[in-house]
Amino acid sequence: MLYVLAIIGAVTMVLLLWKAFGPERGAGPDERALAPDDDPDFLRELGRRQRPDSNGSA
Repeated sequence: MLYVLAIIGAVTMVLLLWKAFGPERGAGPDERALAPDDDPDFLRELGRRQRPDSNGSA
């Protein structure tokens, strides 16, 4: 019985240490990829394309 408790404790410790110091599973909020409709540069370029030219050529 003592061995079973020791194994459960060891597995628990390994999982906690893995969660605390293991590799990151995903990108953080600052590093996440933006969808095109969330990207300010894309939206700016899209707006520029949709506006008619100011030099009179259509």
